Amino acid sequence: MEDLKDFGEPLEFWQYFYEITKIPRCSQHEEIIREYILKEAEKMGYRTEVDKIQNLVVRIPGKSDKEAEKLKVVLQSHMDMVCEKHDRTQHDFAKDSLKLKLLEIDNEKWLTAEGTTLGADNGVGIAYQLTIMKKIRDGSLDFGGIDLDLLFTVDEERGLSGASQMDKKLISGKYLLNLDSEEDDRFTIGCAGGRVFIGNIKYEKELIRNVNLIAVKISVSGLMGGHSGSDINKNRGNALKILAEVIWKTNTEFDVFINSIEGGNLTNAITREAHAILFIEQSQKNELEAFLKGVIPNIKMLYEGTDSNLEISLDIMKDFIDKTAFSKDFQNRLVDLFHLMPNGPISLHPTSEGLVHTSLNFAVVHTLENLIEFKVSTRSLTQYDKDTLFEKLKTIFKISGLDINIEVVTLYPSWPPDFNSKLTEISKQVYKNLFDNEVTIQAIHAGLECAFFSYYYPDMEMISLGPDVLGGHSPDERLKIKSVAKIWKFLIALLQNLD
Repeated sequence: MEDLKDFGEPLEFWQYFYEITKIPRCSQHEEIIREYILKEAEKMGYRTEVDKIQNLVVRIPGKSDKEAEKLKVVLQSHMDMVCEKHDRTQHDFAKDSLKLKLLEIDNEKWLTAEGTTLGADNGVGIAYQLTIMKKIRDGSLDFGGIDLDLLFTVDEERGLSGASQMDKKLISGKYLLNLDSEEDDRFTIGCAGGRVFIGNIKYEKELIRNVNLIAVKISVSGLMGGHSGSDINKNRGNALKILAEVIWKTNTEFDVFINSIEGGNLTNAITREAHAILFIEQSQKNELEAFLKGVIPNIKMLYEGTDSNLEISLDIMKDFIDKTAFSKDFQNRLVDLFHLMPNGPISLHPTSEGLVHTSLNFAVVHTLENLIEFKVSTRSLTQYDKDTLFEKLKTIFKISGLDINIEVVTLYPSWPPDFNSKLTEISKQVYKNLFDNEVTIQAIHAGLECAFFSYYYPDMEMISLGPDVLGGHSPDERLKIKSVAKIWKFLIALLQNLD
């Protein structure tokens, strides 16, 4: 790591961000980062409040004593991060600091973490807020009569539960600036709504008695993964869908017995790795290898240029001791279901070019005792299409003939865009004045906490912004160094121009 002073302004941002990368903060485990923020705020003499779901707000009063002259503004980020790592990476997210590394790509400096997510989503938002808090305290920043509420929410990545269950009295204001976007020349003013559900499929296994059967593992790896909303239209491979295709073809051509299927971790991440363990006659091993050699190039061709490191492998499991497999009827129905499961963009927005309207991420499969558990995330810009997709999925599950129990674990609204709001117009003008360029104003397919904020506070105008972050929700996540200063400059100018 270089000296933080070499990262550019503001230095306080980089000092805070570095400290944040030392703090464990996976979703639902935000207690240490919350305590860190609380101590910083209390050290500077600011009032704080924590609601029942454990969201935190730091209140920074403006300098005017007259209520009529005060303007209330909320700056918001989330405290948790996506905790993803490569299988080969030794890292305990519950206690280990991230191992930071500088990259230089096309003459641009980027900050990343070795083998894990960086947590720039949304560590950059936290660092911006803490820097503003510190600079107001030391007198180097002055926003006059603006009352600032610095809102830090919990559990955004798992299902937006901090925003959805927040105490409605915790904040108030005319404007809300969400610091959770990842392109410094695009500001977001609308987003998709979503539904995340878990499916449990009951099964019974049978004992493998044929001594001529051997256990093999078919694995899918090397994929980029990424955000299941913003990256869903980038033709990145989903390891579970690729595995399902390979297993379906294998199950059709050979007399195999499936022991287990595993893949995925988070519903908001495109699955990068998956595998299945199955039994096959030892005499057919070479035939299976030859068969897969014919199938694999056709699958890899689909991802040339977008997921070129895709690997599909077959390994002998010499020491595998679990000699059980699904019944043939269950196996056939399960493989059919997973092969038919929709995935990726379902429809595009009719008038906004390139914007995904409705999508599905087949995210997780675990083989548990007596249950196959799978998780699916669906998103749409409209409630109607979100419900219609869910209806279609339930129909597919019914047709499969499997005993499937569905539990919806997350349901969040869309954030309808207002392209003519006062905040949008001020933001466009400030950006133009600073950088002599037009900023892109957009709605996105990913879910943002602003969906709940706009629902709870319909009169509060909102916008989402942030520095350039690539590879979100994957171990390839990286933050562009110089982009941090650009968004800082804009953020301060925007606050100084609000009325």
